Amino acid sequence: MTWAQALAWRMARQLLAPAGRLRADEVVGRLGAIPAWSGNPGYAVRVRQTEPEPDELDRVLAQGRVVKVFAFRGGTYLMTPASAAVYLALRSASRMWERRSWRDHYRVEPGEWPALRAAVREALADGPLTPDEVAAEVTTSARFAHLGPALSAANTFLKPFFWQGDVCFGPTRNGQATLQALAQNRYWPGLPELQEAGRQAVLAYLSAYGPTTPERVHYWLGEGLGTGRQRIAGWLAGLGEQLTEIEVEGEPALVHTDHVEDLMAASPTGAVRFLTGHDQWVLGTGTADVHVVPPEHRPAVSRGANLVITGGVVCGTWRLAGDGPAVSWFDGADRSPPELAEQSLRVRELLG
Repeated sequence: MTWAQALAWRMARQLLAPAGRLRADEVVGRLGAIPAWSGNPGYAVRVRQTEPEPDELDRVLAQGRVVKVFAFRGGTYLMTPASAAVYLALRSASRMWERRSWRDHYRVEPGEWPALRAAVREALADGPLTPDEVAAEVTTSARFAHLGPALSAANTFLKPFFWQGDVCFGPTRNGQATLQALAQNRYWPGLPELQEAGRQAVLAYLSAYGPTTPERVHYWLGEGLGTGRQRIAGWLAGLGEQLTEIEVEGEPALVHTDHVEDLMAASPTGAVRFLTGHDQWVLGTGTADVHVVPPEHRPAVSRGANLVITGGVVCGTWRLAGDGPAVSWFDGADRSPPELAEQSLRVRELLG
């Protein structure tokens, strides 16, 4: 098959062509994760829906159907609780808090973490608190009195509590981030066993970003979550008949066996879509995927420019100007694909 076919199938899987009649949390679940640290998460969801609602993502966040956690490359992401459980299980496997640098800097030994985690969960038992409020509760114990500054800052030291399934971000209060206990989310399934999480993560990635190579799987799960190559290779090998290798223009690629028939039947598409910067379409495969991002235009994609894709390939950037988006095509041509006017109108509607 051709890469044009493969990208058309991937666009359908990611609800870009066509969009889907799905809730916001179902869209997030299909993609695996949506970056909250950059881009426009609400737009990223609405552009994939046939009947988007302006505040639906905020609503499903409040309901707990979507959670915000530290995950890939230390950034914040929106995920369904089920996806978060899988990815956090992988992230926590590195046990970064046991490294000598962490132990020396924070003065917390590996054996103290269970008690510290329990203290944080207890502090959050009655509802969300700001990091400062969590620190005030936890540091009443002389054992952890020195951790006030580390707990108050919503960054590095707090990440292991996310990775181990203790907390997620709660609703913002007066402009301040809050933390809340994941155990209080009725949709939270708890962290799965590592091997099962690994198998689920590989199949989920192939379902949204296939056909792909083991190197792209390592980019997403290995580089993104600190999962070692040996573990990923073992999960790929252990999936057996659930994976099928095909050739795309002569290149070997892996797909979920359940999707082979639909994939092979896919037809190329010329669908034009306007995406905001750091959309999961490019983050999921990485800007090094030359089939999605032409190498000479990788810098624009990496720095978070708003992107125009045609048939799944990044072919230009856009910005708001006047009544709608103004497009700068990478080839410099003054092109007007048939869908351009329709998609320009859709951008205006999605951005309100």
